Amino acid sequence: MKKYSFTRNPGLKIMALVFATFLWLIVVNIDNPVSSDTYFNIPVTIINDDIITQEGNVYRVIDEQNVNVIVYAKRQTLQNINADDIVATADIREMDTDTGLVPITVTIPEYAGDYESAQAIPRNLQIKTEKTGKKVLSLTVDTQGTTPRDGYVLGDMTVNPERITLTGSESMVDQIETAVAAIDVEGISKDTDVRADLILYDANGNEMTNSQISNNLGEDGITVHVEVLQTKTVPVEFSTSGTPAEGYQVTGITSEPESIQICGRSDVLTDVTAIAVPASELNIEGASGRIERTIDITPYLPEGISLVDENTGSVNATVIIEEEGTRSVDFLVSSIRINNLSENLQVVYEPDAEITLRFSGSEELLDILDISNAVSVDLTDYKEPGTYDVPVKVNVPQGITLVNDVTVRLILEEKPDEPAAEEG
Repeated sequence: MKKYSFTRNPGLKIMALVFATFLWLIVVNIDNPVSSDTYFNIPVTIINDDIITQEGNVYRVIDEQNVNVIVYAKRQTLQNINADDIVATADIREMDTDTGLVPITVTIPEYAGDYESAQAIPRNLQIKTEKTGKKVLSLTVDTQGTTPRDGYVLGDMTVNPERITLTGSESMVDQIETAVAAIDVEGISKDTDVRADLILYDANGNEMTNSQISNNLGEDGITVHVEVLQTKTVPVEFSTSGTPAEGYQVTGITSEPESIQICGRSDVLTDVTAIAVPASELNIEGASGRIERTIDITPYLPEGISLVDENTGSVNATVIIEEEGTRSVDFLVSSIRINNLSENLQVVYEPDAEITLRFSGSEELLDILDISNAVSVDLTDYKEPGTYDVPVKVNVPQGITLVNDVTVRLILEEKPDEPAAEEG
């Protein structure tokens, strides 16, 4: 039997080994080739910045401090790399002092040796060195459009701390105009301490970035104590002083608005049923006609009570003074009964328009006079579109007389054509 020696034809065996290795490399690279992938918004960490700060200066980054990173590696490796694995650093020691450019170095520590290269786009971070600026501002509160629970309003809001010290590059600090403690009060119904976010604004009301501005808030941050008050709607009550002219009497007092919204602690608010305006505000001495006054009711709010809207403190009061045995009634035009309106016409009038009807009779009958269903107009003679002053008819009970003839201005218009019904 013929035996084969391992040492026979060594040249052929070596060539076969080299070819097999080469073929294996080709197969591996075809199956798992080197490719690239881009990772976006990788934050750049600045190191050795004490080189700048120890001289009493500060720095700020021009443009963005985030970069995109292109990584070259085998496909299988790229599939495992996440953006959080990538570390981008800018070493101030390598800064070009003439341009302020600092090279960005990218590493992927968990995959060291498993990737070919990684580079940042852009490759440099630009730094501007400036003198340190400092500004102390009072904090104001902004509820950011949020509102408390229905039936409640915000009372006093106390910020802690009341002021804030800001430091940073001189050019940026100089732009800061206001510092705001922004809070969310949506749906709250009791006094609450709310954590606030710091927002900085320039002189034009534009929000500024806080990333390159330091403050003295520390870990405690900003807290706002929010007082929450309950609301209530109550009438405004008036009385008069003095005596009207002989033969005249007060037949009513009206006001606009008739009621107002107030707020306060619930225990105080419970006892308030109306806002009473003293008689001295409406002196009718010797009057023989209506008296109208605009009165600031704010001084007459009970202690611990305030207006929900401070701009609603002015109330227009009207004292109606008429001859004895007469009574004037303001009647809404929309409440007038329309009779005999042509089928092709419709009536138009101004919203809330009124007419004044004046009656005479005994005080007993005038006191119980009810004309809610007694006022009408007859449009038999009005067949064409137009604007007409139409006589008003009032059916009054025996013993009551309508003193003045009254007309109402009505606009008659053609009815719009109704859409034709669709055939089934």
